Amino acid sequence: MTSPDADVLNCLGELPCSDRTIASCHNRLKIIKVRVVVLSLDAPAPPHSQPSLTLLGLPGVGLAAACWATCSFRRWWVYQSPRVVWLNWVGLGLFTLAGWWLPQRLAGRSLYTILQVGLILLVSLVGGIRLFPLLFVVLVIRSSFIFKPRTCLAVTGVALMFCVLVLLLRFQSLELLPTVANLPRLRRFWLGRILVAGLTLVFLQLLIYAVVSERQSREKLMVAHAKLQQYASEIENLATVQERNRIAREIHDSLGHSLTVFNLHLEAALRLLQSNPDEARELLIEAKQLSSTALREVRESVATLRDPLQGRSLKGAIASLINDFQRSTHIFPNFHYQIDVPLSSKLEIAIYRIAQEALTNICKYAAATQVNLLIQAEILAGTPEAATVRVLIQDNGKGFDATQTTTGFGIQGMQERTLALAGKFTLTTAPGEGCRIEAVFPLSLYDSSIAGG
Repeated sequence: MTSPDADVLNCLGELPCSDRTIASCHNRLKIIKVRVVVLSLDAPAPPHSQPSLTLLGLPGVGLAAACWATCSFRRWWVYQSPRVVWLNWVGLGLFTLAGWWLPQRLAGRSLYTILQVGLILLVSLVGGIRLFPLLFVVLVIRSSFIFKPRTCLAVTGVALMFCVLVLLLRFQSLELLPTVANLPRLRRFWLGRILVAGLTLVFLQLLIYAVVSERQSREKLMVAHAKLQQYASEIENLATVQERNRIAREIHDSLGHSLTVFNLHLEAALRLLQSNPDEARELLIEAKQLSSTALREVRESVATLRDPLQGRSLKGAIASLINDFQRSTHIFPNFHYQIDVPLSSKLEIAIYRIAQEALTNICKYAAATQVNLLIQAEILAGTPEAATVRVLIQDNGKGFDATQTTTGFGIQGMQERTLALAGKFTLTTAPGEGCRIEAVFPLSLYDSSIAGG
């Protein structure tokens, strides 16, 4: 007869206690009975594992899981299965290390998954490890990172099949134990375990699919945003090309008409030069006016089309503006250029146009005797992201009331150019106090060397 402590209490789990051998010497036969201790209904539940950490392949987590899976708890769980502790350690170690490497090729991914399934079956069937459903959960999570949704669903089905198979094999081995009582309740418990394992893998697959779909949607959104920016740039370039074509057509039409009329006037003047000098002289005067008109149209159109810098550096182009200003006004501006970093072409053109318009306005309206022009880059120590380019034009002319000036197209153009490059435009003027124009541009947005530190 068996001792009372060898009876089965209740069947709820799967962590076997240590071996107990009860021997009797009747008829020279040695009978070994297995003692099964079962957790009662009001006992605390086993702690939750963290499959996400095992997924990462951290060695410490793998060792902790191995220790947990190979230790014995005398209070808990069901039956005694033959276990190979060293095999569990080796298998869990290899399974943990596999999380550090995710193959990219199809053949490598398939072999990777097969090896993982083999390790799980090895430690489950041969090693007798208890927490094998957790390993199938990790397998499903890893497969979601290397397979497409359909293939990942197939891997989940295979994992569920093997998980149920291992559970059934363990239940069959449990039924063979002579000391197991309350077998119907035990069947219900194992059926519940199978159902929970299946639902866990299915819902885990759905959750992973939702997360992966969201990540793919974000990646597609980023790609679409990049394409949208590219399309916007292409549309801008297309609009520029269309505008250039329009101006070219206008040059062809207006200049062609003017030159045709100009040629006819010259031919008529040559014919009338001997017979009617007065009329020939009038035709020559009209031809001179037509040539002036055509020349003006050509200059305006070409100035719109061509690069304002004409291949020169920004400093050289502005120096040319200052020379023209000196010849027209006999005023020698104080010019200071303090930039030793490369600028983008957009920024250089904006600075050139602002300086050009400011000098033109001074020449036309200011009646100034002193002009200061400063262009410098300001980079604060240790903060290259705050680097700026400062353009300052100041004169001592008669100034004007900015609140009452409604036709300042030149000033409006300077302001628009500044704002287009995320800059700040400031106009300071008053009647009799001259004019001060300042434009500040963020250099870090347009210069890669500054932006990169």
